[in-house]
Amino acid sequence: MDLVTPHLGLVVWTTLCFAILLFILGKYAWKPILAAVSEREQSIESALAKAEAVREEMARLTSENEALLKQARAERDGILAEATKVKNQIIADAKEAAQKEGTRQIELARLEINNQKAIAMADVKNQVATLSIDIAEKILRKQFEDQKKQDELVKDLLKGVSLS
Repeated sequence: MDLVTPHLGLVVWTTLCFAILLFILGKYAWKPILAAVSEREQSIESALAKAEAVREEMARLTSENEALLKQARAERDGILAEATKVKNQIIADAKEAAQKEGTRQIELARLEINNQKAIAMADVKNQVATLSIDIAEKILRKQFEDQKKQDELVKDLLKGVSLS
């Protein structure tokens, strides 16, 4: 049991050694340790402050990016709307030009048809006149082959003419 019960001398010497060690550590070791801990604490606080500043900057940049994206989308929508408007105008102009050209072509075709019709009608009239003359000539030749019929025709024509 001697080992478990401390003696008074041992307690005094242990306390004295502890006090000396505490004094030496306080004089030489704690100041650098506390300075290092303080420096570490300041660097951590500085890093946290920088991280907070970076986070705020990132939030600001994100909001700016979103604003720029919104503006770019609005410009894109405006450009697309303008392009659609121009496309529709070009299509309408092309339809109108095609309609006018079609109308002009139809009118030219109508005039050509009328001209060809008039030419054909004149040709038919000429052929009918020629055929009529040929038929009349053949009929008259047939009738005038007989002298008796010629004399009768002259008498009938003279009766119809009155001399006044």
